[in-house]
Amino acid sequence: MFGTSTARRVTLLTRHIAGLVSWLLLSSHALAGNVSYQQFFSPTLGHNYPYTVYLPDNYDTDASTPYPVVYLLHGSFGNERDWVTRGNLPQTANRLIAAGHLPPTVFIMPGSRSWWVDGYNEAARSAFFNDLLPHIESTYHAGGERHLRGVAGSSAGGYGALNFALERPELFAAVAALSPASYSPAPPSHSSARRHPAFSNEHGQFDRERWEALNYTTHLENYRLQVTPRTTGEREISPVPLYISAGRSDVYDAEFHARLLRQAMERIQPNNVRLDLYPGGHTWRVWRASLPAALNFMFQHIGQPDDDATE
Repeated sequence: MFGTSTARRVTLLTRHIAGLVSWLLLSSHALAGNVSYQQFFSPTLGHNYPYTVYLPDNYDTDASTPYPVVYLLHGSFGNERDWVTRGNLPQTANRLIAAGHLPPTVFIMPGSRSWWVDGYNEAARSAFFNDLLPHIESTYHAGGERHLRGVAGSSAGGYGALNFALERPELFAAVAALSPASYSPAPPSHSSARRHPAFSNEHGQFDRERWEALNYTTHLENYRLQVTPRTTGEREISPVPLYISAGRSDVYDAEFHARLLRQAMERIQPNNVRLDLYPGGHTWRVWRASLPAALNFMFQHIGQPDDDATE
């Protein structure tokens, strides 16, 4: 069927392709981080606190400086495995680290039964600050200072990440909120927030007053006072740069609420807010697509010493 020279060329091409595929597979394997599922006892919760940890390739407990750490929060009714099984975090981190866009980084993906608030069902906010952060940063060679720490999340996780950064700006160098469920003044009628036990009172009804008291809008004024320079040029802390994304066809109108959030934050830190819009809805497809941009944005600030930072 083929002449001798043609057959030889086909054989050489086949060997070349096979070699290239093998090299790519070996390279991917060599650059792959390690993912494991862990838990520890949380005094705040009174039970074990689960989390997933991604450690970069060649993670070294004796490195001269700690690794940056990003806390990545899941959405409503999600769990600590979502960012691995649905969000492609390991693949994204491997790729960005291999390309030099991110330094080797530790990612922590905690699990929560609440919307990252001290809700009716669980003190998720208190457990995060009082138990998880100290446990992680004493167990792993990561974080320990503001400039080495970031927080991000999708949907309810974006709501939580935003609240954490606004309430405790001295702890985080950057924050990313992907389709944040930070609805103001209240969530849409079909949002899971209205049936989530975090916001359901003793009668099983959605507590709007509690929602408003826990939403990001409650933290804005105190945050502004902390990050706005005084007439002397001094301030308590520098702003936490914020990345926001949303799908253009989000059924919960996340684009509208993301624009409101951007407007509110630009009044405080006009040069430290970015909003990206993506085709799609309130889905993992949008969050997978926006995760690389979110991490690239965050790492323009994570790892950069901050003269205003306090611990």
